[in-house]
Amino acid sequence: MFSTRMEQRNGVTDPASELAETNLERLKNALSESDAVVIGAGAGLSASAGFVYDGKRFEKHFSDFIEKYGFRDMYSGGFYPFDSLEEHWAYWSRYIWINRYADAPKPVYDELLALVKGRDYFVLTTNVDHCFQKASFEKDRMFYTQGDYGLFQCSEPCCQKTWDNEEIVRAMLDRQEDMRIPSELVPRCPNCGKPAAMNLRSDDTFVQDAGWYEAAERYALFIKRHQGMRTLYLELGVGYNTPIFYVLRTSRNSKINLIKQQIQIHSDIISNNYEEKRCA
Repeated sequence: MFSTRMEQRNGVTDPASELAETNLERLKNALSESDAVVIGAGAGLSASAGFVYDGKRFEKHFSDFIEKYGFRDMYSGGFYPFDSLEEHWAYWSRYIWINRYADAPKPVYDELLALVKGRDYFVLTTNVDHCFQKASFEKDRMFYTQGDYGLFQCSEPCCQKTWDNEEIVRAMLDRQEDMRIPSELVPRCPNCGKPAAMNLRSDDTFVQDAGWYEAAERYALFIKRHQGMRTLYLELGVGYNTPIFYVLRTSRNSKINLIKQQIQIHSDIISNNYEEKRCA
């Protein structure tokens, strides 16, 4: 993963390639000198792996919804107020399947795992597509804060519980016709019988179940265990909407410096030094 091609034009090295080479070298050095690595991952990382929500990929799986509603991307369709739950889940079952249960087109996550394999690492991510676990990152070293496409919750919610959805989503895909699923497949809360919802942090109904709190505790213990040690905070595919690392301080409440590494496209890395601040 630590390689890049130095492009030349008219015998002159491309400045962008030269900068990428310098930043890759900085990342190599920071990684080799670190005692631990905390990966903060946002949607850009999955986009670099081929999980894009518009263009040909969207058109391939949602052409009928595009024709009927004029949707331009998966996100806009995901928030559309469909007239029936049958149509809502016909859309969402496709959405879930290709973004949660299908494999990413590019091996970005596999390459990232190879980068930290054998090291003491922890993953903190706002991504909900399960790509880290599918690439064999250790589950006990991950905290996905915003939910999971693979989980349902009560829409109310009547309880702080979630449940797996792979089996029912597969059935929705197999049995939907004319952009609708059979009414008997509409998912409902097993506790109160009300309609189910995605376990995604979109409003104050988001359920933080027991697994969520256990992961949060593991992350807190990881940070505590490495206080005073050399920890590399590696932010990948993160923007201003959901910054991963926010106001980091040492135990003495003094300022610390972070190296922010942000992957763009597939292998180009941009780095910047930041004093304690909101990073993105």
